[in-house]
Amino acid sequence: MPPLLILRHGETVWNREGRLQGGRDSELTALGRIQAARQGAILRAYGVVGLPAFASPARRARMSAMLAGLAATSKVAVSEIGLGEWEGRSLAEIAPPPGVTWKFAAPGGETRGALLARLAGFLRTLDGPTIVVTHGVVSIGLRAMLLGASDWDMLTDPQGVVHRVAEGRETILA
Repeated sequence: MPPLLILRHGETVWNREGRLQGGRDSELTALGRIQAARQGAILRAYGVVGLPAFASPARRARMSAMLAGLAATSKVAVSEIGLGEWEGRSLAEIAPPPGVTWKFAAPGGETRGALLARLAGFLRTLDGPTIVVTHGVVSIGLRAMLLGASDWDMLTDPQGVVHRVAEGRETILA
């Protein structure tokens, strides 16, 4: 598997409010725009801006890619998981446990198996180092697959950093 550089989109209004987005979208905050620009600076510092780049079609991911200086191709395969009836609801309403795997229990939402299938299909299309601008759960899913990690709840999904995954190892570039 070629090296991947994985970016989570910058902070959105709903991230700040503690609302679940899934397939819905909200605007980047001022901090989110700064985080995305910072990711671009990180990529430039490591000399990897010219690599092929893909972004989720969600506005928050496409805007983050643009602010990072990437000419990213929109790719549905790296869209955030669907959260069904939970989309738009606050974390306070759901009171979830730590981690991310609880999100696969959303009524009418996407299953872990469905996410794994679409990510595996995406990974099969790559033939060299690639940049991916995506979302929290998808970032964790991609990294877990590439690292052979079975406990997704042990992985974090910070904004404003770049995860480099190569040869079964992860480095956080900040």
